[in-house]
Amino acid sequence: MDIINNSFIQNKERIKCLIIGSGPAGYTSAIYTARANLAPILYEGSIPGGQLTTTSKIENFPGYPNGISGIEIIKNFKKQAQKFGADIRSGIVTDCDLSKNPYKIIISYNHTIETDTLIICTGSTPKYLGVPDEQKYAGKGISFCAVCDGFFYKKKIVAVIGGGDSACEEALYLSNLAKKIYLIVRKNYLRASKILQNKVTNNSKIEIFFNTHVIGFSGKEYVEEINLIKNKGETNEKKLNMVIDGVFLAIGHKPNSEIVKNYILVNTNGFIKTKQGTTRTNLPGIFAAGDVADQNYQQIITAAGAGCIAAIEAERYLKKNKNNI
Repeated sequence: MDIINNSFIQNKERIKCLIIGSGPAGYTSAIYTARANLAPILYEGSIPGGQLTTTSKIENFPGYPNGISGIEIIKNFKKQAQKFGADIRSGIVTDCDLSKNPYKIIISYNHTIETDTLIICTGSTPKYLGVPDEQKYAGKGISFCAVCDGFFYKKKIVAVIGGGDSACEEALYLSNLAKKIYLIVRKNYLRASKILQNKVTNNSKIEIFFNTHVIGFSGKEYVEEINLIKNKGETNEKKLNMVIDGVFLAIGHKPNSEIVKNYILVNTNGFIKTKQGTTRTNLPGIFAAGDVADQNYQQIITAAGAGCIAAIEAERYLKKNKNNI
């Protein structure tokens, strides 16, 4: 797309720092860049607050000993960023031209931002199974992170869906908390590394169901039962309704890097590549923070920390290269 020759180029503004994405990484970047007098603009994206808005209670973020809801902590992040002068706006990135600085970002098809620095905090999207009522119970018994939510299932029965490294790691983590873990695997084998396979199969709390497909969930307000088909399509096909207290989907996340990947280097799974120990991408003045660049941890605190780093690096980049702050 030739942005320069488009008619909407007339509707534009020139700024020092643009942040796209409104999770903990984005809002932390906004707090720090605002305090550095960079007058940042942050666009919230299609889901303001990101995945946190589906988390009912957060107990592992410092400063909240009694826990806090995902929606409430996002409100606090946003309020703090605005307090220091960050310009928080609704809108999504629909196109971009990152071929040269200043970088051009198209917002909601009709507004062009020209920016000296860009901080990408667009997060990632959990992969769903695509079965009935799945999203209905997201945050209400269906979770995507054992480290985040496993505490709520002490001495309870949970199911973990998936057969790769992530699923086995989730099941092993939960085995220190839950009474029983059902590991639901579509194939007749685990795809995880051999060492994880051995740990899972030798853990007395974990029961593996191979050749088993999830076909739905049920429950009143929260999920109470998982509906399964074992040996689907075979002569010994059997339906199972398993009573559980919670479900962890561990079939992966899709990083929201699609809009920039023609310019920004990503790995084989689509996560933005950053230079080791930094948030710097392959393009000068462009930084990536949070789950869009983090394939390993994906925690609120690590996202916020990366947002802080990105903001500091953006400030240093401007001081060194633009001499205008």
